[in-house]
Amino acid sequence: MRSADLVVAGGRELVTCAGPAPKRRRDMRQIGAVENGWVASSRGVIVYAGTEEGFLAEVEPEPGAVTIDARGQTVLPGFIDAHTHLPFAGDRAKEFGLRIQGWTYQQLAERGMGIQATVKATRAASLDDLLALSLRRLDRMLLTGTTTAEAKSGYGLNLEDELKQLEALRDLAALHPVDIVPTFMGAHDIPSEYRDRRGEYVRLLIDTIIPAVRERGLAEFFDVFCEPSAFTLEETRALIAAAQEAGFKVKIHADEFVALGGAELAAEAGAVSAEHLIAVSDEGIARLAGSPTAAILLPGVSFFLMMDKRAPARRLVDSGAAVALASDFNPGSSHISSMAFILQLGVFTLGLTVEEAISACTINAAYALGRQDSIGSLEAGKKMDLLICDVPDRLSLAYDAARNPVRTVIKSGKVVVEDGRRVAAR
Repeated sequence: MRSADLVVAGGRELVTCAGPAPKRRRDMRQIGAVENGWVASSRGVIVYAGTEEGFLAEVEPEPGAVTIDARGQTVLPGFIDAHTHLPFAGDRAKEFGLRIQGWTYQQLAERGMGIQATVKATRAASLDDLLALSLRRLDRMLLTGTTTAEAKSGYGLNLEDELKQLEALRDLAALHPVDIVPTFMGAHDIPSEYRDRRGEYVRLLIDTIIPAVRERGLAEFFDVFCEPSAFTLEETRALIAAAQEAGFKVKIHADEFVALGGAELAAEAGAVSAEHLIAVSDEGIARLAGSPTAAILLPGVSFFLMMDKRAPARRLVDSGAAVALASDFNPGSSHISSMAFILQLGVFTLGLTVEEAISACTINAAYALGRQDSIGSLEAGKKMDLLICDVPDRLSLAYDAARNPVRTVIKSGKVVVEDGRRVAAR
């Protein structure tokens, strides 16, 4: 018998997402659904997930163990947001108003708005400012089911302020239940002071900032925005080579607006993920399908920017790419922090089945961060990161649209959201 200090009992439908990762093609629809499902954990680690009969035969609750009644509800793994720009200051509501009037994202960037506006505000903010802002954002994310979030710098674009953002992420990890996966993205844009000497900024990144970030151990991943308005394919190649030599795992913002070849480069270079892919080419799809590189799709961007074009999710899945979904939470192109809503957008705007969208928000998102062995599914030996949703089945996660279904969040075996409200971990 296995002992347990926490039991989630009698979920009308338990979605485990169990099995090998990543899930590809039709395997994305295999989500390990169990009627009347039970999950048990000990010291924050799952010891059992399955039927009531199996639980009664294999698990012995400890004296004083907490039991949560999940009858009539759907239980699934915590959401993993594999692409966010969490630590920033300021907002771009005025820019949003201009876009509603017809201005494009690129036109605004050419006029000094966009990323550069957020860079200005973030440089002016203190470390404490960034911490306070990010803590509030993490609370909102937690309430909609995010239990792990990747978070990028990229609004400093100099040594001092990139380090400040990454230090904020380091401190957040000790202050909030959501696990933070830090990514250094000094190659988010060319800062305004280097506009006429972009080569110097690329050299600054390669010779100074990348080594400094690595020496301090502040980031696990390196990301670069490979787009004509940001970094060329050749610059991207040089930057990721320097980052890999320094010991970073690599991500690429690829083919968001233009098919520049970022997806092909990501597969060629062994990047962990290619992200965005709204304009990915046929060759890029084929290269991703034949590689271990994850395709992280961000449906909030097309929605928030009111674009007609969307990432070809159906083709990527059917081709065999390892597809994940993420929010791209940021102040300009996707001011969306809810992974519950991103799951719904994956169904309604990208043409995924509900099962595929669940896999893309959980086990495949874990794979896109190299954490598939510890999170992303409800299986013995993994972290007890679990959601209880007040819907009767998985289909209702999308069918019951435009609301947050998450009522209870358990993070590492501790209840941190109860009845839809943030509570002290217990």
